[in-house]
Amino acid sequence: MRLIAATFLALSIACNRAFELKDFTFGDHDYNSLLNVLNETNKKCPDVSRIYSLDEKTVEGRDLVVIEFTAEKPGTHLAGKPEFKYVGNMHGNEVVSREVLLALIAYLCQGYREQDPEVVWLMDNTRIHIMPSMNPDGWELANSRPRKNGQKPWLDGRANANEVDLNRNFPEVDKLEYKYEKLEGGLNNHIMSLSKALSKMNLAPETRAVIKWLYSIPFVLSSNLHGGDLVANYPYDESRDDRKTSQYSASPDDGLFRYLAKSYSKHHLTMSDPSRKPCDMSGDLELPEFKDGITNGAKWYSVAGGMQDFNYLATNCFETTLELGCNKFPYPEEEKNYWEENKAALLNYMFQVHIGIKGLIQSGGKRVGNATIKVMNMPSGSPIKHDVLSGKQGDYYRLLLDGDYKVRVVAEGFHPEERCITVANKQMQQAQVVNFDLTPSNKERTKGQTGCIPTKQLDLSSGTEQFLQDSLYDKLYGDYVYNTKDYQLYNYLQRILKSVTGN
Repeated sequence: MRLIAATFLALSIACNRAFELKDFTFGDHDYNSLLNVLNETNKKCPDVSRIYSLDEKTVEGRDLVVIEFTAEKPGTHLAGKPEFKYVGNMHGNEVVSREVLLALIAYLCQGYREQDPEVVWLMDNTRIHIMPSMNPDGWELANSRPRKNGQKPWLDGRANANEVDLNRNFPEVDKLEYKYEKLEGGLNNHIMSLSKALSKMNLAPETRAVIKWLYSIPFVLSSNLHGGDLVANYPYDESRDDRKTSQYSASPDDGLFRYLAKSYSKHHLTMSDPSRKPCDMSGDLELPEFKDGITNGAKWYSVAGGMQDFNYLATNCFETTLELGCNKFPYPEEEKNYWEENKAALLNYMFQVHIGIKGLIQSGGKRVGNATIKVMNMPSGSPIKHDVLSGKQGDYYRLLLDGDYKVRVVAEGFHPEERCITVANKQMQQAQVVNFDLTPSNKERTKGQTGCIPTKQLDLSSGTEQFLQDSLYDKLYGDYVYNTKDYQLYNYLQRILKSVTGN
């Protein structure tokens, strides 16, 4: 826990300074004014931004528009530069996300022009994609409804123009994964091909467009922004037990997802405040309590066909769902307050795309795509049962907390390779680079390639170190043979000898 706390503190410092947003008018931005914000931003920051649309329109013919920010070659994926995204207004009547993302867009452009160090660092090292509205049709409907007692109708405009709830419309990958969990060596990532995903019956055009987007860009980290409560939600969203509408359903990366959720909630002005009054907008008889301002999705309530879990199980992307406030459609004059509450959290969350490791998978100078990257916690020997794949350019990204890991790369036609690494995440620092040079399976590997080399060095007295060199130390370093029990013994002996020698 101390390691996680240290990581959280270190990576939190980067976003403590925030400048005042200029030349941005808060208010209800309809579709045309939304486009104006994006176009004006692109005019002000033409070298570091690009506007593009997904390749399918909404039911009513509107474009799903995205603005991209990066300091080098907008529009191009560069190996080693992770891809990040924010998606807002998936439910058309939940407008806070739409407004704070438009403010964030203006903020990033202004920050880069004024050479704010945090914004410049993010632009230099990240490719950022922001979709302010995934459901512009729903927004128009919700906006047209009159208020009653200060509130818009709770459900009008939530769905798209065909009355499809977009956050229940993605292929249901959770149940498929739960079946694989019961199989030894069952598939734990990319469990659905693009063609299979698009073959799902009754896909809304907005959903279909986003699915193709997810498969076309190698996103690493994302968040889907909502409204109606105030909490950071993390996978899994769907309960393992069909009979339970509320059941904690942990993913293999549960600790990491809890950290990611806290990296947002702890930087929001009130989300993690234990003394704040819970939201009571839906008329629930029992109001949920969210410790630290976070929740496991299925523990809150089970959701089938959600976008969050589809990202995690069908692609390399880790996604959370952020609920930004009790009121789904506040008055325009209140929207600046929501920006101030979320500003630091929005920035801090983007920095998290740089935790863990990244690198290139190559063989003789040629990039190897579609390689599987497996990670094991050390010294426990427990695998993280969620792999990621290298992209077309041979690059991979694996978000990890501080700690010791064994990383194993497996690719068809090549011998597997391993590294033992220590991850120590730091503020405003890129992920640790761990490259792999694979040997074709029809060639013999050299001795130094045949196993996992721990990166920690022994810190012992000369006599005891010599003893270990004749036995376990020789196994670990001399022959490069990795064995989980040996490594556990190595760490156990190291701790004992340190306590005896005082080193």
